Amino acid sequence: MTHTLHITNPSLPPAQFDLPEGRYLIGRGEACQIRLRSPDISERHASLTITSQGAVVEDLLSANGTLLNASPLTRPTPLAPGANLTLGPYTLKLFPKSQPAPAPTTPTPPTTPTPQNSPSIPSPPKTPTPNSSLPTPNSPPKDPLLAIRREVKNQIHREVINRMDLRRMTAARVNTEELQARTRETIHAVIQEIQANNRFPKGIDPAHLETQIYNEAMKLGPLEEYLEDESITEIMVNGAKQIYVERAGKLVDTGDDFMDETSVLAIIERIVAPIGRRIDESSPYVDARLPDGSRVNAIIPPLSLIGPCVTIRKFSKRNYTDRDLINFGTWTTEMTQFLEICVKLRKNIIVAGGTGSGKTTLLNVLSAYLPVTERILTIEDAAELRLTQPHVIRLEARPPNIEGRGAITIRDLVRNALRMRPDRIIVGECRGGESLDMLQAMNTGHDGSLTTVHANSPRDVISRLETMVLMSGMDLPSKAIREQIASAVDIIVHESRLSDGSRKVTTISEVVGQEGTQIVMQDIFEYKQTGINDAGKVTGHFTATGAIPTFLEDLKARGLELSPTIFQPTNF
Repeated sequence: MTHTLHITNPSLPPAQFDLPEGRYLIGRGEACQIRLRSPDISERHASLTITSQGAVVEDLLSANGTLLNASPLTRPTPLAPGANLTLGPYTLKLFPKSQPAPAPTTPTPPTTPTPQNSPSIPSPPKTPTPNSSLPTPNSPPKDPLLAIRREVKNQIHREVINRMDLRRMTAARVNTEELQARTRETIHAVIQEIQANNRFPKGIDPAHLETQIYNEAMKLGPLEEYLEDESITEIMVNGAKQIYVERAGKLVDTGDDFMDETSVLAIIERIVAPIGRRIDESSPYVDARLPDGSRVNAIIPPLSLIGPCVTIRKFSKRNYTDRDLINFGTWTTEMTQFLEICVKLRKNIIVAGGTGSGKTTLLNVLSAYLPVTERILTIEDAAELRLTQPHVIRLEARPPNIEGRGAITIRDLVRNALRMRPDRIIVGECRGGESLDMLQAMNTGHDGSLTTVHANSPRDVISRLETMVLMSGMDLPSKAIREQIASAVDIIVHESRLSDGSRKVTTISEVVGQEGTQIVMQDIFEYKQTGINDAGKVTGHFTATGAIPTFLEDLKARGLELSPTIFQPTNF
């Protein structure tokens, strides 16, 4: 006898399915026929058995339990028509097909699970199944082949594991290249067998599927194609079933996913292991980098309630130049000339801005102005800077080991760098007590240093530096800290990511000095936003403010030239 299942959630539209007789797993796991997406739902939360005599529900030792009419389930219990079955934020009601039920929606039949020990492939269903995600408000239409492609991929992956004796290969110490070759051959053989038996679903490209399975087994899974796509600047994995990318400054849902959370964890391990980092329950988040320099952050349960999350900030395969930033509209030729002179004059420069505003890219561009004759030290949490000078020493901080010991911080490296006879010190980002040591270095003969700081404006940089110096543990009076900042910092370059995704150098300011307890600054260049056009693009213009840098007279003594006309305001 067929029954109708109604599923409601206060934050989602209601859903309805027709269920013939059989046993159905309820949970958020891939193997469940009735999938409920919520952190409060276990992978295998409960089971529902429908027979000609009625329905029986059983809690499968779920973490948060199952309620039947507000009472906890402790054993298999008959489910009366219309009874309230509560799992986390979801309420389920089951009605015989002949009995009228409230607010019907489009019914869809369930799919019988395919045996997991065979590479046989299910046929595409004509309608979505309960195994698909429940609809969400304003969600884009799902690919009708997505569930089939996922099931095909899972079954082939399991068959490959069954055919490859990984324990024996590990014992035999098979190298990485041979393991990769054998894996690709096995995947190809399984797909060939399925095609030979005419069991491959229509609409799915076997070659593309082979590449996907190989990438997930040996590389970075579905992330590989996004890492190769140069139009993508950021990749965001939100659990196993959601991948977003940033393209042209806008977030886009790719519709792609991983097989399960274990696959995401395996890929995180592949990223962090080669650089000596680790991630586990005792250290559930990590910063790392890819071989091309792309920045990676990963965080896993119990801190993340939606499963493992990975954020990858991609860097271009080539180094951007000042000319590229001019073409992008990030700054102007006059700004470029001014900052080049500042670097050559050994002015201490801080690049400021919010997350994703392009601070590291701008720092790379400024570093290109450094003379090839100088000894340069770079200090970073995860090495990202790519300097082209021949005499560069790259230092990278180290997290604590599994016993919580052995950590080497940015502050430790800054102090050590002072003993390495540097001409220039570049710190990837100041975010704590290392700011005091950086200011000390700038004030003790290491002029021309560069660093970045998270801040909303040039004036906020001063406040942030003062706060971070106090984080060093030194009980310094506010006046002394401000004197250090006013003496050390010469130029602040502030960059912003605007609403249309474009990045602009919004202000270039000079720190003039100190009057009383206040640090005096003057803006040299700025970007003035005038509006947004019909295409959603920000409109505006760059202009000089008319302020003349205090060090302009020193240029001739250093053998440098800069036309004063670039500081004249532009009339619009």
